[in-house]
Amino acid sequence: MTALDGVDLGIRRGEEFGVLGPNGAGKSTTVEILQGHRNRDAGEVTVLGRAPASGGREWRSRIGVVWQDESGPAELTVHETVRHFARYYPRPRDPEEVIGLVGLEDKAASRIKALSGVSGAGWMWPSA
Repeated sequence: MTALDGVDLGIRRGEEFGVLGPNGAGKSTTVEILQGHRNRDAGEVTVLGRAPASGGREWRSRIGVVWQDESGPAELTVHETVRHFARYYPRPRDPEEVIGLVGLEDKAASRIKALSGVSGAGWMWPSA
C-alpha cells in the first residue's frame, strides 16, 4: 500500500506551515520523513539543506514539530503551551510572536482543551 505519492512541498525560510487532512492521508508519514524519523522509499527530501535521515543534533535543534496529541496538559493555556515548547530549542522565537504568526492572539489565554483541531495534525516550529 502506498502511503504517499507525488508529494511536492516547497517551504521557504520564514514560512510556517501546517499539515491537515483526514485520517490516512499521510500527514504523520510526511512529518516523520521531514523529521528524519522515517526513511523515504523514493524521491528526494531536504530540510534546511540536508537529508533529514542524516541530520545530526545541530540540524535537529533547528527544527521542531508539535503534534496535536503532544500539546501538553489540557489545563494549560495556548500561551503556556507555546512557551513550554519554545524551551526545547536553543534560540526559539518569542512565544508571543509565534502566537501572532499563527493568528491565535485572541486564543492565547484559552485552555488547550477548549480548542478544536484535526487529529494527527502537526506543524514545524519556526526557529530564529
